[in-house]
Amino acid sequence: MTVSRRWYVVQTHPHAEAKAAAHLVRQGFETYLPRYRKRRRHARQVDLVAAPLFPRYLFVAVDMATQRWRSIQSTFGVARLVANGDAPAPVTDQVVDGLRSREDEGGFVKLETRVQFAPGQKIQVLNGVFETCLGLFEGIADHERVAILLNFLGRKVRVVLETAAVAAV
Repeated sequence: MTVSRRWYVVQTHPHAEAKAAAHLVRQGFETYLPRYRKRRRHARQVDLVAAPLFPRYLFVAVDMATQRWRSIQSTFGVARLVANGDAPAPVTDQVVDGLRSREDEGGFVKLETRVQFAPGQKIQVLNGVFETCLGLFEGIADHERVAILLNFLGRKVRVVLETAAVAAV
């Protein structure tokens, strides 16, 4: 990237990140759409699919002096260029470089893996409406939530909570 180009953030229409990136590239802009491997459960099967790390957002490199940056606003798939007032809000190169440095060989950002719990392990809820309740770890709901079984009125009730809201006992 040349010295005069800077990174900016584009907000896209829902599920149109790839379409917006393709149209911006056709206009001569460099784009970066960070993606990760998301676990998807469908029709009793679990598979990994590419998903945007920041749904509805992507990065675009623009040289404000030489490129027609206002055309970004009317690009297919683009909702708006994130701005402070009328001027687009730049993002430091370190943000994009930091994301790119965490990519694997397939170009997917590697997310931090949280502490893994064993099925049946005792779990304590740290905050929220179930604070101080004890339960048993049942499984992982998605990359940020876990399912636990809590004892309520003599029966086990399945509750899905944020991973950060629970800890092993």
